[in-house]
Parts: sequence; C-alpha cells; structure tokens
Amino acid sequence: MSRILIIEDEESILMGLEDDLGLEGHEVTGETDGTRGLERARAGGYDLVILDLMLPGTDGFDICRQLRDAGDATPILMLTAKGQEVDKVVGLELGADDYVTKPFSRRELLARVKALLRRAERPDQPRDHFRFANVTVDFRGHDVRRDGRTVDLTAKEFALLHLLITHKGEVLRRDVILSEVWGDESDVFPRTVDTHVAHLRQKLEAEPVHPKHIVNVRGVGYKFVAGPA
Repeated sequence: MSRILIIEDEESILMGLEDDLGLEGHEVTGETDGTRGLERARAGGYDLVILDLMLPGTDGFDICRQLRDAGDATPILMLTAKGQEVDKVVGLELGADDYVTKPFSRRELLARVKALLRRAERPDQPRDHFRFANVTVDFRGHDVRRDGRTVDLTAKEFALLHLLITHKGEVLRRDVILSEVWGDESDVFPRTVDTHVAHLRQKLEAEPVHPKHIVNVRGVGYKFVAGPA
C-alpha cells in the first residue's frame, strides 16, 4: 500500500481521486489549500504527491519548487489545465515527474500513478537527468546533450522526448501523444507526431533510419527503449 497526498482545491475532483485511489488500495490524504498541502508534503512519509497548479494559499508551482529545493525526491504528478503547454513545461522544469491534463479519465490517471510508483521503486531511474547511449537529458535544466554538445530541441520536441522517456518501455498511441504534447490545438494531426519523431531521431539517434531508442510499433504508435547504442 502506498501513501498518496492529493493537493486539489476542487472538491469534486478531490473526492473522486480519493475514492478511486482508495479502491486501488492506497492510503490517501487530501488537502484543498496549497499552504497546508505544502506543510503536509514537507512532513514527509508520502510515496506520491498529486498536485494541482492553481491553488489558494501557495500555488502548485511554488509547492513543487520548494519541495525540490529542499531535496525532497517524492514523485510529483501535476494536474494541468487543458492546452496550457507552458504550465506543463514550467512544472517539469521545476522538478515534477509527470502531468495529467484536465479533464482526465480515471483510467489514465490510475495508469500514471502506477507508473510513477513503479519507477520510484527502481534505483536506476534518475530524477533530474536521464542518459541513454551518448545522450544526456537534463529535465530540470531543459537541456539535451549528445557527446557533450548541446542539441537544439524545440519546446514540442523536448516535451515529446520527455513523454517518451517518462513512459520508457510503454507503447504510446499517436492520439495519446497528440493529447499530451499538443493539448487542444486544432491544427495538428497524427502525422505531426511522425514528423516530430523523425526530427528527434535525426538529432539523437546514431542511425536515424534504424533507430534503437525511439522505435515505432507498427499500427499503434511509439515507445522509448533505453538500451545500448
């Protein structure tokens, strides 16, 4: 059983999350005020914090920043407004581990919670940096280097790379990727994902036409494989 802290000021969302996570066997604590939520988080003992961004008292950005500045490595799952890409990027830069966009499905949120709790149990999962082959990704610094040289990624390319790495080994459908990276933008299509994947491969793969890390699962989508180059 995992202990989960939810900091969310919308009572209906908070109660729904408490019920869903409680049914999954987790011990859940809810808080509607950001300042009180930060105090609870600082007290420690939680395996995961589910954090809304817009809160009375202390907002979610400041809560995330203060926890990370204090060296608290508890996984943080952010709840963001639909289509607010800047919120997602800022939250990830401050040290959040993943995000779910409102409105979200019960199924999606439970899957994200399970994935974060699984990764927290594995010592080989660095929080701020991730390395594969000759590439180093600094999530907090929003920096990617290949052979020590900076790789220039667009905001969308970085968000896509972060999403793939966060779900390492999992197959992500194109529609899921579109929803997570592009939100409710109306001028994007499944082919947009393919184009951005191709750009990432050109910049990060040793052999872009024979990728070993950002791989296609025919008829489904993409997954990230962290194997040797």
